[in-house]
Amino acid sequence: MTSFQQARIDLGSQLRQLREAAHLSGKDLAERLRWQPSKVSRLENARQTATEDDVVVWAQAVGAAPDTTDELIRQAIALLERHDDWKQRHRSGLAALQEDIRDLEARTKLFRVFEPGIVVGLLQTSEYARHVFRKVRRLYSADDQIDAAVRVRMQRQEILYDRTRTFRFVVPESALRSTLAPAGVMRGQLDRLLAVSTLPNVEFGVIPFGTELPSAPINGFWIYNEAMVGVATMTKDLVLRDPDDIAFYVRAFDDYAKVAEFGEPGRDVIIRILNEYRQQTPH
Repeated sequence: MTSFQQARIDLGSQLRQLREAAHLSGKDLAERLRWQPSKVSRLENARQTATEDDVVVWAQAVGAAPDTTDELIRQAIALLERHDDWKQRHRSGLAALQEDIRDLEARTKLFRVFEPGIVVGLLQTSEYARHVFRKVRRLYSADDQIDAAVRVRMQRQEILYDRTRTFRFVVPESALRSTLAPAGVMRGQLDRLLAVSTLPNVEFGVIPFGTELPSAPINGFWIYNEAMVGVATMTKDLVLRDPDDIAFYVRAFDDYAKVAEFGEPGRDVIIRILNEYRQQTPH
């Protein structure tokens, strides 16, 4: 067990003790917080990482002392700032990882995402996601929770239809040509991108082959509001909160967006790739 997971278990145990001391069931607490009861269970059993906001409202609901609340906040912030080991994190469960991401997304109004090698999770079809999770399971020896992980990933996508949120995605053409699934699945995935790119709160940009890039597309990154950047490498999940780091990635995203094709020109690139996959797919 990693130190990260142990710290998450310790925090969950403290939250449970506070709830029980307040003589509240998990369902009672969920009703007070207007949460799904499953979230209370996930936090207490270390299947999801509690955020600063989570522990603040939890502490208020159970009447925790100010010094106890401050300590819970410190632990939650420390967890979120950790450079997490992806291999160990995936071993805690593919579905749990998706729950963590969904909780973060629920607190975000402006998403800016650059992804150089894969279709972004929020835009994946269930079949494409299934093939991706199978590869993740093999590479990281993750728990076999593919069905649950796909289900949560699909539930995450409901946020795309919330008009109060803005999504800006930029990918190089190579990301759409990375064959992570059979041709028929890739075809369905590109059809999905064409549909999502027409949503009024979604901007989907493609950097065509032949376009001079502003910098080498080494890693993907997600910018959540103006508060945090997630940078995924093969072995580390970096969570950056320093204002200078955030400003750097905002500039990097803007540079990629300037050379990307949005709207109809971007869809033309997708259609060209889609037609190539159609030629590979038996009728």
